Amino acid sequence: MERVVKFLKDAKVYYLATVEGDQPRVRPFGTAHVFEGKLYIQTGKVKEVSKQLHANPKAEICAFMDGKWLRVAGELIEDERIEAKKSMLDAYPSLRGRYSEDDGNTEVFYFKDATATFSSFSSEPEVIKF
Repeated sequence: MERVVKFLKDAKVYYLATVEGDQPRVRPFGTAHVFEGKLYIQTGKVKEVSKQLHANPKAEICAFMDGKWLRVAGELIEDERIEAKKSMLDAYPSLRGRYSEDDGNTEVFYFKDATATFSSFSSEPEVIKF
């Protein structure tokens, strides 16, 4: 999983796909953090992405860098613990201007049963499960 997180952090931006009814929704994200051996992302409860994940936790992220791309698919499960939120915000201090671990808005989700696929036009895909 370290390779997955490194790719996401090096790419700086990845795109998170969720579903709203029968409509796919995609938006840029930048948080990728490991806490207690799990890959986490962060958002706010007031955002549509939060509502979409609570209605259907299946999601996929995709990042592209240097002619290679990474897709991570799985379920995003909310972790309501203050410790998980604090760990994320400590890893991304720039978010502290908009979020805090106890503001009632900050949410962190971790990937459950994730499949990461590294791909390029010049090599066979490599699959990692975590």
